[in-house]
Amino acid sequence: MDDLTFAVVGGGAWGTTFASMVAERHDVRLWAREPEVVQAITERHENTQFLPGVELDPSLRASSSLPEALDDCDVAVMVVPAQHVRGVAELVAPLLAPGAPVVSLAKGIEQHTLLRPTQVLTEVLTEHDPDLVGVLSGPNLAREIAAGHPAATVIAMAAEAWGRRLQSQLTSDRFRVYTSTDVVGCEIGGAVKNVMAIAAGMADGLGYGWNTRAALVTRGLAELTRLGVALGGDPLTFLGLAGNGDLIATCGSTESRNHRVGFELGRGRSLQEILAGTSSVAEGVSSAPAVLALANQVGVELPIATQVQAVLTGERSPAEVVGALMHRDPTTELHDLPPSDRS
Repeated sequence: MDDLTFAVVGGGAWGTTFASMVAERHDVRLWAREPEVVQAITERHENTQFLPGVELDPSLRASSSLPEALDDCDVAVMVVPAQHVRGVAELVAPLLAPGAPVVSLAKGIEQHTLLRPTQVLTEVLTEHDPDLVGVLSGPNLAREIAAGHPAATVIAMAAEAWGRRLQSQLTSDRFRVYTSTDVVGCEIGGAVKNVMAIAAGMADGLGYGWNTRAALVTRGLAELTRLGVALGGDPLTFLGLAGNGDLIATCGSTESRNHRVGFELGRGRSLQEILAGTSSVAEGVSSAPAVLALANQVGVELPIATQVQAVLTGERSPAEVVGALMHRDPTTELHDLPPSDRS
């Protein structure tokens, strides 16, 4: 077995789950900003703050020291919220060997630059080959993976040899990894699906059923495909795990933070009240305006995302956006998808 040392940067629920899973086969060091998280993982093998009740692999090592976590690592995995990728990457840059692949697990768009996480990493890690900066994305709800439920994901990286090597080292009997070179498509899918999950949560909070959710997911897929292709992504990526797969999981699961935010909005709570009651980050809230700004740059219409943002800013209520979407001008279903998606 290929002997790799992984540094996982980020001690939230997904970072901890991923680190524990990989630690079953490899040497893994997890960096967490919070000393209490490091202490709990070290002493109790549990992340009591972000993943309570889940027993972690006993070989997993945690540290609040980036130099310690990154020392001689073969692969760096960045699992921090999209709006914090730049700041953490600036701390990582002088500590990371230039030849070490960097894999982003973040799903969002940086607000002030409209850059995807891998673009931010490439911009900050100036000594790194951009082809070694990739993304892992798919329907990967942390608690389900931590519980050992079968799951699948995609690792996208321009350096295909490293993508295949990581695929072989991360694939297990309950975590199947596929490869891709479409970094753009995988990242746009991950960012836009979070916005769509807020919409699906609002529909559930309003008391609507499966017909409504199916319509939202299907039209949401059309929106993320339109934007992703306009930005250079492969249309087929959005039919796969990083597109449709992630969209289905995030729009349908109560474990999804974005869905939970939307659900509470649908029940009439304010965004400020919802966010004040959680320590977890709902990426769709911060990414929605950036996603719309990107769409505006390339001339792509995103009706659902536009209405989600209207609710997030307080311009409309969830009930009002239902009417706004249902009364849009009638059109042909596939008229606005890329030509290669039409049958």
